[in-house]
Amino acid sequence: MKLALLIDDYVPFSTKVAAKMMHELACEFSKAGHDVTVITPGVLQDQKIKADFIDGVEVIRFKSGPVKNCSFVKRAINETLLPFKAKNYLSNILNEKKFDLIVNYSPSIFWGYFARYLKEKNHCPVYLILRDFFPQWVIDNGMIKENSLATKYFRFFEKINYQAADVIGIQSEANIKYFKSCFGETYITRLLYNWADPEITAENYGFREKYNLQEKTIFFYGGNIGKAQDMDNLVRLAEKMQNRTEAHFVFLGQGDEVELIQRKINKNSINNVLLLPPVSQEEFRSILKEIDVGLFSLSRCHLSHNFPGKILGYMVNGIPILGSVNPGNDLKSVVEKAEAGFISVNGEDELFYENALRLLNDSALREKAGNNALCLLHEKFTVTAAAKEILSILIS
Repeated sequence: MKLALLIDDYVPFSTKVAAKMMHELACEFSKAGHDVTVITPGVLQDQKIKADFIDGVEVIRFKSGPVKNCSFVKRAINETLLPFKAKNYLSNILNEKKFDLIVNYSPSIFWGYFARYLKEKNHCPVYLILRDFFPQWVIDNGMIKENSLATKYFRFFEKINYQAADVIGIQSEANIKYFKSCFGETYITRLLYNWADPEITAENYGFREKYNLQEKTIFFYGGNIGKAQDMDNLVRLAEKMQNRTEAHFVFLGQGDEVELIQRKINKNSINNVLLLPPVSQEEFRSILKEIDVGLFSLSRCHLSHNFPGKILGYMVNGIPILGSVNPGNDLKSVVEKAEAGFISVNGEDELFYENALRLLNDSALREKAGNNALCLLHEKFTVTAAAKEILSILIS
């Protein structure tokens, strides 16, 4: 079968979890004998289209303005233009292709128009991989008002995105319930967990030696550093643990709150935190082999219940998970039922601290939780399971 994957960010130029996940999915489809084409924007200089192959997967990039790591307004404008630029620049190429399935990754919410165009042109279904509820989460965080013009604008494109889909894959049971509370039974939804390829290996990076952390227990966070993550939550934990000199925190990534976090670290003289810029996917996988505890945090303000993609990397490497979630998030029960780590609700700072101490003080507990995390990955979060679920749309 011929499959088209739509995503606004892709390897090798992106260090985002979504880019990594979608490449692993594309490779899984390719290994199964399917013909895969990834369609994604690129900041191209002298050409409007660039096509190449990455690990046997065809990747077509069309010229676009930046949609990551830029201002909110610039990103909104450039993402709005994505489907129209894709149709305009790729029309000749797409006339020569015939697809059996369109796989649309959201965010971005703006692919809907282009997904519908491909659907009608190829007479094939669209599977929407819905990973967060935008614009709801920015409303929850007070970035825009519920009844503002900006919200109405984003809701318009959100609706097009949902209407274009034959099936919407949502990452948790709690999120499916939340989605239905907002939209009723209008759309067909299925459970589609985030995924990772457990077979991917990495070379030794020498991370501990590079930063003189050989004797430390490393608490690691890797990913976006923004409002949705409430990184201040992790900074508070690090500050509270300064008296435990054997513990060290590493925050690696990019986002709109990096400078804010750096200022707080400097202002409070927090001496057990290393704040690093993003690295390539290869380096990131290597670093994960040297850490002891995998961190994540979600803003307490969220009404939806995301499963952060970064925990997949922890699971692949058998790393125990220490996290903080918004109230009602069923990731807590999934991780703790598997005994793969400890999860508290954002705001329960003392419990978060106690959980961190449990993992710091007991290396045997870390090993057991890490092994259980790997088992949990194989049980629920493999790329093979995700590919099977997506392809089931063709036989249902």
